[in-house]
Amino acid sequence: MVIGIKKMSAAVAIGAFFFYSALTGLTMASIFLIYTGTSIASTFFICAAMFGSVSVFGYVTKMDLSKFGTFFFMGLIGLIIASVVNIFLNSPTLYWIISYAGVLIFVGLTAYDTQRIKQMSQSMDFDTEDGKKAAVMGSLMLYLDFINMFLFLLRIMGDRK
Repeated sequence: MVIGIKKMSAAVAIGAFFFYSALTGLTMASIFLIYTGTSIASTFFICAAMFGSVSVFGYVTKMDLSKFGTFFFMGLIGLIIASVVNIFLNSPTLYWIISYAGVLIFVGLTAYDTQRIKQMSQSMDFDTEDGKKAAVMGSLMLYLDFINMFLFLLRIMGDRK
């Protein structure tokens, strides 16, 4: 669990999660200035279907996805570095590589995080303070997976105004 969440109560952690979600919603509203409403809606539904199916896979698979978690995290670090480099290079080819890699990385992270949450739920009592904090962390992980998958898909499929 993230160190900062250990210092706060579960109620504060839940409130912080809701505040972060609302703040993200407000900042995401700017995509309506860039992309058409139709492409945002279609991308959202495609992303929701992908997220749901990958999450179900992560939940029901017997395969141990923990060995892939390190690779997904390294891929995420590489994605961030490549994105920063592309700010200066402004390469359309690198832009598309980053976009497709981002979708793949967050698809993998969704399955991995879902399996981690499932394993955590089998060993933790969610009626306790620590259990509630773990639930918030699990929610945050999946929330970030969804948002990032959506943004990368929008870069690929979105029609700009």
